Amino acid sequence: MREFVWHCNEIEAQADLFADHLDGADLATAVPSCPGWTVAQLASHVEAGLRWARTIVATRAEFPPSDTELRDLSGPGDGHAAELAAALRGSAAALARTLREAGPAEQMWSPVPGGGSAFFARRFAHETAIHRADAALTLGIDYTLPNFLAVDGVQEWLELGCMPFHFEVHPWMRELLGPGRTIGLHTTDTDDDWLLDYTGDALAWRPGRDSAAAELRGPVTDLLLVLYRRRPVSTVEIRGDAGLVDFWMERVAFA
Repeated sequence: MREFVWHCNEIEAQADLFADHLDGADLATAVPSCPGWTVAQLASHVEAGLRWARTIVATRAEFPPSDTELRDLSGPGDGHAAELAAALRGSAAALARTLREAGPAEQMWSPVPGGGSAFFARRFAHETAIHRADAALTLGIDYTLPNFLAVDGVQEWLELGCMPFHFEVHPWMRELLGPGRTIGLHTTDTDDDWLLDYTGDALAWRPGRDSAAAELRGPVTDLLLVLYRRRPVSTVEIRGDAGLVDFWMERVAFA
């Protein structure tokens, strides 16, 4: 329940910060981490996603609604920062309110089995935070996250990135499996550790400071942004088999 409250709060907090980034910015600026998008289009995408998730939770949807609007970037143009900012804040507040009314145990369609409202609260806290990074890094704005949110973001990335469906949707990920394929993640500011273990017949991970063929070490927000390919791997310290790290980063799909 505590995590659900955090996630609902962070949907609003991250959207509010994103909206702040738009003030005075050149919204026609291209976003390197989202090729083909401008900052205005990025903001429109995030706002549409928040409304999409709210519809699912509010209606207790049994099937996924159309996501066409998430790909339609023809919302307010580059000169309408105030309109975009207001839409972001309003849609985030509406989603957070709907989630709080539903509670963490309510079930509805989600892209992962048994996800429900708890899934949407967590996913859209991180969706908004990562796309805020896209905007901040593009506009040269300092980007920080609360440590608890960044740690949870790494763990969510591990959980989603190791789900079995990846072998069907992204068959090249099978190439990750093999002897000695272990990668450790270690934070230098929160003392958290995880191990990615690809030595079996499935993508697996577990918390802990086990030995690994390769290790990535750094502040947790930097690790999170590396996992999401928002910062280069060189942002953090690499120990051990750097070739394995490159091989892994070329094939992981959840980014």
